[in-house]
Amino acid sequence: QVQLVQSGGGLVQAGGSLRLSCVASGRAASTYTKAWFRQAPGKEREFIAAISWSGDSTYYTDSVKGRFTISRDNAKDTVYLQMNSLKPEDTAVYYCAGNSGYFGRHAGGYDSWGRGTQVTVSS
Repeated sequence: QVQLVQSGGGLVQAGGSLRLSCVASGRAASTYTKAWFRQAPGKEREFIAAISWSGDSTYYTDSVKGRFTISRDNAKDTVYLQMNSLKPEDTAVYYCAGNSGYFGRHAGGYDSWGRGTQVTVSS
């Protein structure tokens, strides 16, 4: 099983930027499809973005297209989420997730999860 460790959360003003990181360890860490989800209080977990293990395919939810960018560095077994033009609506706990083959928006398709990191965007 792959373990995922997240970092990079924090407080930022609306319109600002933040980058999240997710470092994977364990077998097949570099071959995992990686994704980012978020969950605000009282709301269901929401898919944000996914990237294939090769990095040649990406997939974003509509609300973050043009603002967020998912990328990966397989040499470091790390996936990033660059968040620009942040809005208060982006405030949530952000989770990274992975799977050896799944590439999509459903949380049930991923079998490894980070602990989550808080992102707060002030108005």
